[in-house]
Amino acid sequence: MSDLYAVFGNPIAHSKSPAIHAAFAAATGQDLIYEARLAPLDDFAGAVAEFIRLGGKGANVTVPFKEEACRLASRLSERAARAGAVNTLSFAGGEIVGDNTDGAGLVGDITRNLGVSLAGKRTLLLGAGGAARGVIAPILAEEPACLDIANRTASKAAELAAVFGDLAGLRAGCFADFAGLSYDVVINATSASLSGASLPLPAGLFASDSLAYDMMYGKGETPFLRLAREQGAARCADGLGMLVEQAAEAFFVWRGVRPATGAVLAGLRAQLAV
Repeated sequence: MSDLYAVFGNPIAHSKSPAIHAAFAAATGQDLIYEARLAPLDDFAGAVAEFIRLGGKGANVTVPFKEEACRLASRLSERAARAGAVNTLSFAGGEIVGDNTDGAGLVGDITRNLGVSLAGKRTLLLGAGGAARGVIAPILAEEPACLDIANRTASKAAELAAVFGDLAGLRAGCFADFAGLSYDVVINATSASLSGASLPLPAGLFASDSLAYDMMYGKGETPFLRLAREQGAARCADGLGMLVEQAAEAFFVWRGVRPATGAVLAGLRAQLAV
């Protein structure tokens, strides 16, 4: 029988993960089935337990269950423990092992697919929620000149900066606190683009040769990327590549095989353009 994997979320019908992992499996000769599963908002643990009972080998976790998945895991990888959130679960030997591949996906997309080195770059992270938390340590591992955190609520940004204070000194504040500063890379980790909202960013954040990166994606330009382009960002990119790269990292965690991502990303990009 084929090995069984899934992605859990609520909602989940929109997920591109089944198509991505099916393509990875076909390209690498791996015998697996990957499906989307809607987990009840009040019983994520029960949904996972049922999946394990059916023989599930592993699962991805998306909104809104990443922090709950972290609590459910009996063991965490170092990067999941750092993130305080889990997007990849492995089931073996009675254990539920939690991992987080979001940061690897972000860094892989920026450095490999976009060809932008983060080393020595002034970097600004927008948002202080779970999405931001999952990528801070991987970004810092690339040795940027700085990594600052801007959020609507300054106190939440400061709390997040303190969590990673042993790795680096991170400046934190509300969006207005960064007026007069400019950055080589600005990453939107807020959910604003999901609701079509724009962020109240001060003018001048984007340096002349800057990259604006939105973790969200969709048909057309997100509100953040539109604002970035209007404010002079030299290059804009959405998070579709991050989605594919984090999936490839999860595939490697489960199967020990690292799939190529270029063709899969190109196919998804073509679908969005229709």
